[in-house]
This record gives sequence, structure tokens and C-alpha cells, in this order.
Amino acid sequence: MDITLLVNLTSRAWSLKILALLHSGTPGRQAPLIAAARASRTSFAASLDHLVQLGLLEKNPGHGHPLRPEFRLTRSGMTAAAIAGRILETLPDDDAFAIIRRSWAVPILAVTESPTRFSVIKSGLGKITDRALSQSLCVLEERAWLKREIDLSQRSPFPTYHAVNAGRKINQAIGLSI
Repeated sequence: MDITLLVNLTSRAWSLKILALLHSGTPGRQAPLIAAARASRTSFAASLDHLVQLGLLEKNPGHGHPLRPEFRLTRSGMTAAAIAGRILETLPDDDAFAIIRRSWAVPILAVTESPTRFSVIKSGLGKITDRALSQSLCVLEERAWLKREIDLSQRSPFPTYHAVNAGRKINQAIGLSI
């Protein structure tokens, strides 16, 4: 998976959960998926539509009622679903999932395998704002998924960030191809 797809995928709150549920064998109809995810219908439906637009899900032709279609993973969706499953397996509790649902948490962890500067993270994620990046870094640091260190090796010191603990496990589960 590349970083652009990962950023697009995680821009909707329930996308990773939907993919992980389909990967684990949950039926591809909306009702069983919503029940398994414990999500609201509105945000869940938006995430489901988003996955269809990304080409990771498709309606299963010939199955289900037109108003209650059944969805299945596409070939690229199978790869993304396996990654989503590995990510969710690393999470210890529901509080951790609440952090993963945030738009930028997973992409930030994906690009911080080694100590990385703020500007490098920002350029690697493309359309993220300084404020969104700063807030996400703080949340991940508070959770101890990201470590902030000050590099004193240069004339002017600067902070670097790298994934640690559960953040490191998520980074490894993603297996970002650069």
C-alpha cells in the first residue's frame, strides 16, 4: 500500500474497520457490518461509499436486494483489508480504536518508522495542514505511540518523531511501500 491510498483510506472513520470485518469473514451486507462495528448508520454508510469510490469494494452482482446490496472486496481491496486487519489486531482496546479512527493517525505512524522531522512528515502526507499534523502528533505522543526527541547534533536543535510501542506495531502492520 502506498501513502496516498493510505491517506485516502483513513480519511473516513470506519473504513479500516469495514475492511477488517470483511477480511475476517463478516457478511458484506450493511446490517451485519454495522452491528459488528457498532457504528452509526450515517457515518458508516459514508465510509462504505468511500471504499466503493476508492475501488476497494464493489457491489456483488446478482446478490442482495437493490436497496440492501451485498458488498465484496476487490483485488486491491483484499490487500487493503489484510493490512486493516493487521492494524486492528495490534490495538489493545476501544480507546486505541478511537485514536486510529482519526484521519491522520495511521498515515503519521506509517511515515515515522525512523526519527523524522516535522517538515518531512508534512511533505510525505501531502495535503495535511500544520495544525492537523501538530494536533495529531500531540495525541499520538500522549498515547505513547510516538516519541518526540530533540536532535542536538546540528547547530540549531530540532525535534524528531518516531513510532514506538503500539505505534511501532501499527507501522509494521502497514508495511508502507515508498
